[in-house]
Amino acid sequence: MAQYSPGDVVLAPVRFGSGEGPKVRPAVVVGEEAGGFIEVCPVSSTPPTDAPFVPIDLEDFAHGGLDLFDESYVLTAHLSTLRGREVCGKKGRLDAGTVDMIVGAIPGRRRARR
Repeated sequence: MAQYSPGDVVLAPVRFGSGEGPKVRPAVVVGEEAGGFIEVCPVSSTPPTDAPFVPIDLEDFAHGGLDLFDESYVLTAHLSTLRGREVCGKKGRLDAGTVDMIVGAIPGRRRARR
């Protein structure tokens, strides 16, 4: 079973928005929980107009990356919990400073859960 840590960028089924089912999309791991669960924030190519977000680009990756031509946006108000086994793949890992910015932008959160 794969282990995921805060800062990993994964492909996973994430639900956000009203009435939409889960969609496989990039997401940033922001916490680990017991039982093989992880907390993630989805990544979008479009910035939200009504919720907090953190922009990321290729320079924010310690290794790997997304197929980015422009900035992408980590949607910090859309925190989801899922089983690690639901992850479809790993795209890379963000640098520590970027992870700290993302976690700091999650409403009510101060540090990544490990």
